[in-house]
Amino acid sequence: MKRGISWFAWLWFIIGAAYFLIPLWGTLVFSLQKKRGTISLAAYQDAFADPKFWETFLFSNVMAIFTIIASLLLIVPTAYWVRLRVPRARPIVEFISLLPFVIPAIVLVFGFIKTYSQPFTIFGIPLFPSLTSSNILTNFLLVMGYTVLALPYMYRAVDNGLRAMDVATLSEAAQSLGAGWTTILWRVIMPNLRSALLSGALLTFAIVVGELTIATFLARPAFGPYLALLGNHRAYEPAALTIFTFLLTWIAMGLIDLVTRGREQGTVTAAH
Repeated sequence: MKRGISWFAWLWFIIGAAYFLIPLWGTLVFSLQKKRGTISLAAYQDAFADPKFWETFLFSNVMAIFTIIASLLLIVPTAYWVRLRVPRARPIVEFISLLPFVIPAIVLVFGFIKTYSQPFTIFGIPLFPSLTSSNILTNFLLVMGYTVLALPYMYRAVDNGLRAMDVATLSEAAQSLGAGWTTILWRVIMPNLRSALLSGALLTFAIVVGELTIATFLARPAFGPYLALLGNHRAYEPAALTIFTFLLTWIAMGLIDLVTRGREQGTVTAAH
């Protein structure tokens, strides 16, 4: 019976792996066939030689960093406080974190444009300028949109990390030593959430780099719109860039695994 279950599980694992790997293999082979009859890296060389690639890719990376910072500042204190002080509010917070799955990005960005394209006024007195009046303000609006899209993934990563530790005991011990809430979050909770935060940051990075809708309608030079535009005019370069971004994702996952493994080994050594 156990052997049958094992073979059945391996069968589905092979089917699932083939479902993901066969298209990637086809994309890789196609990206190497720009020169007919030979295998070459011409598509990669042409893609990397385009200044627009580096401009948009670096822009998306910067936006990803700001999005990760904004997500951490929003989610970590909220999830910590809900788990420590108001656990009954957890279903409500979870429901709010799932709204980006229900509200499409196209609806979100049109809501942003409709709401924030006009100056914020009270009794006719302008208090804040339009968030689409300059590139810096539009970038801020773009980061907020990305933060909303990454909310379900980052919140669940942080929440799972908080579940794996005794938040109440750690907080009480830190308070007994005179630590304030900022110190507790920064020096007690955050180090214990390292693996969860890295996982959430990776997912956020992947979302920001590949996002198309919000960046397109806000007219920002992001990598997603560039890749979509490139795909309308060329065939091999988009495939090459797809493989490139996929490799970057796997490299980031490998780094997370190394950091997590090192932390676990250090914990075991300390325990002994």
